Amino acid sequence: MVPASEHAGTTAGTAPPQERRDERSALRTEFAFDLPRGYVDQDGTVHRSGVMRLATARDELLPLYDARVQENPAYTTVVLLSRVITSLGTLGSITSNVVENMFASDVAFLQSLYRQVNAEGHTRIAVTCPECSHRFTADLAGGRLGES
Repeated sequence: MVPASEHAGTTAGTAPPQERRDERSALRTEFAFDLPRGYVDQDGTVHRSGVMRLATARDELLPLYDARVQENPAYTTVVLLSRVITSLGTLGSITSNVVENMFASDVAFLQSLYRQVNAEGHTRIAVTCPECSHRFTADLAGGRLGES
């Protein structure tokens, strides 16, 4: 636990100037995750641990030209996730076929993670301990969705 004296002069959710500079210079572009259920491949192997990278504008634009998306706009999620998931277990590559065959709860988990890291820009939140009023930052991407 960090002594309260080290936090003097900072406000809730605001890091000291040096810490803010360090965070900006160390841009996090990949986020590890563990699927709630796991993808089961054709051999019956369950793949749970993976990595998702930040999306680029190209990642969001290219699905619009995909015939499967033009036929069914809901397919955008499948194409987009297959582009930004860089690894999953021991699979050699992540294709739209992999995402299509994931359990719905795993796809929902990945959609939520995608929104957290792309739309909101980060997965860190400012937190204050209700018992001691200590202020700190927590990373929401550190664990599996739904765990406390």
